[in-house]
Amino acid sequence: MTQTCQPVTELASDWFRQHYAWLARRMGCKTGCRFGAEDIAAEAFAQLLQRPGWQDTREPRALLTTIAQRLLYDTWRRRDLEEAYMAWAATQPQATLPSPEERALILETLTSIDRVLDGLAPKARRAFLYSQLDGLTYPEIAERLQVSVRMVQKYMTQAMRLCYLAEAS
Repeated sequence: MTQTCQPVTELASDWFRQHYAWLARRMGCKTGCRFGAEDIAAEAFAQLLQRPGWQDTREPRALLTTIAQRLLYDTWRRRDLEEAYMAWAATQPQATLPSPEERALILETLTSIDRVLDGLAPKARRAFLYSQLDGLTYPEIAERLQVSVRMVQKYMTQAMRLCYLAEAS
């Protein structure tokens, strides 16, 4: 009997029993945290089951590894953003810091922006951040990046386009 002949829920249960512990151990080696690894493995299965035609996958471990690796990178990126935010917050007067709820929203927004900007070349990403976070003018950005003002305009157009597309989706 082929896998596609099994009822979908039975196949999903079989795959979970066969591959979950293996994936959690594999992610545990990378994270150093059993609980975080288990979360990543569970989320990888959840994302796998949301993919159309997942039951036709010939190499479930390969696909699960790819999904889990992407989740792991997202986790690391979020941790790095949180650490950068906390370092910044440590330099600010306590009275001006946002509430825990606002902090969570800020970190979620930063994570979303980081994900969008990941599609840019490093200089284009820096140009966008110099403009939006530091308030630099295009000539100032051009000087810092050692490119022409016209190139900064192109970088900004690329970044704004990605932001627009992310907003639209």
